[in-house]
Amino acid sequence: MLSVQHVTGGYSTESVLRDITFEVQTGELFGILGPNGSGKTTLLKMISGILPFANGDIFIKGKRLQEYHSKQLAQSVAVLSQHSSQSFSYSVKETVSLGRYAHQTGWFQTWGEKDERIVQRVMRQTGITSFQNKSIQELSGGEKQRVFLAQALAQEPEILLLDEPTNHLDLSYQKELLDLLKNWTTETGLTVLSIFHDLNLAGLYCDRLLLLENGVININHKPNEVLREERIRNVYHTEIMKQPHPRVAAPQMVLIPEEKQEKKKIKIDESMLRHTNEFIELKAPSPLRTMSSGVIGSGVGWHHTFVNRHVGKDYNCSDHRKEMADFLKINGFEPSETVGMMTAVILEDVSYKHIEGAGFSVFVVVTAGVGNAVDASKSEQHTFEQVPGTINTWIFVNGELTEEAFIQSIMTATEAKAKVLHDLNIIDGVTGTIATGTSTDSILIAATQTGVGLEYAGTITALGKLIGKAVHECTLEAIRKSQKRKRI
Repeated sequence: MLSVQHVTGGYSTESVLRDITFEVQTGELFGILGPNGSGKTTLLKMISGILPFANGDIFIKGKRLQEYHSKQLAQSVAVLSQHSSQSFSYSVKETVSLGRYAHQTGWFQTWGEKDERIVQRVMRQTGITSFQNKSIQELSGGEKQRVFLAQALAQEPEILLLDEPTNHLDLSYQKELLDLLKNWTTETGLTVLSIFHDLNLAGLYCDRLLLLENGVININHKPNEVLREERIRNVYHTEIMKQPHPRVAAPQMVLIPEEKQEKKKIKIDESMLRHTNEFIELKAPSPLRTMSSGVIGSGVGWHHTFVNRHVGKDYNCSDHRKEMADFLKINGFEPSETVGMMTAVILEDVSYKHIEGAGFSVFVVVTAGVGNAVDASKSEQHTFEQVPGTINTWIFVNGELTEEAFIQSIMTATEAKAKVLHDLNIIDGVTGTIATGTSTDSILIAATQTGVGLEYAGTITALGKLIGKAVHECTLEAIRKSQKRKRI
């Protein structure tokens, strides 16, 4: 659909772009990235025919750009610039209708049924129908942006060139606009070239990305390859981290703010632990990086309050997350800042231990009972039943963990817990074999992310040894306390 071959040029004698070569296929949503001054807008102006280039060629549908007359080009290519303006006080509909000019014929331009149908459709698609009779001068920046997009779409182009299309749009309209563009590319074969300043939007919606750096192409590839941490860090000269989108297979970049002063080193230990008959609570002085399977605060996040709540063995609720959130609020905890778990174990039987390592330490808290013990290797013999968690394990690490270390911490803790059940010969009541855990165990790994860096937490690493020892000892003690209580 579009081919740019060895294009060099810019303004007057200065070459802003040098030897630019790439192709865009029909139906692609193609993103152009780069820092300010890298040549993004210049490239778009060259492709649209607004700005001449010194060397090279641009082909649209196999035909050289210079061979198109302006009206002929407008039937194939529509442009929405970053700073669209309207000098006259046209109505919104009149402004959109200007997009049909390229399709008008004869000395006296005629307005037909098809023109009206297309204008009404694009106004509806861009969400501007309700104010079509307003003067464009009365609109906000975001509303004007949608009007000019509708005008471009009214041209029924095969190629749409956009310079930062989400400029001035609030979050909901950014999503609506890009969802709409993506649907058009897949359903109608519209080819879209768009400049993006927002790397996350580009990574989320584009099929391919072109990254410009100082007027030359750094890379032209799939988003996951273009949005690499080291590459973006070097091109944009800023600290950034890459992470996957939680719902779709798309890369996302996170800015890392500069810290004017060093993080205050904190230490989580038993002095911060408080428990009543209703719950065990630990409140950290600042948020901790967490990975957990709690009823509240599950997954990965930052939390500074941790609650293990006692419920009866007959606890049954159709919406346990809401009920737990309500419980936290009633007791003065903010659910969004809390990891919350439930257990049927008597909280007085809690076991905890703090162990020092070389420059770091681990604080482990365990509540445990084995009334619903399960052998994971034979769990298919069990029927599914939601009962309150029995073995709840908290592991606080006074150190800085990598993502790998978080996951390995869970593995090491689980192995240590399973060893306790083996040592105590805890039997799965259904299968008659040694249990590996209970049916609803929960776990929390929380790190201060200050102090010593800890890359690994496997069983024989420095961190893994402390976790294995503390979890084993605390789980053993907690189960024995619970068993003793049952015998009394």
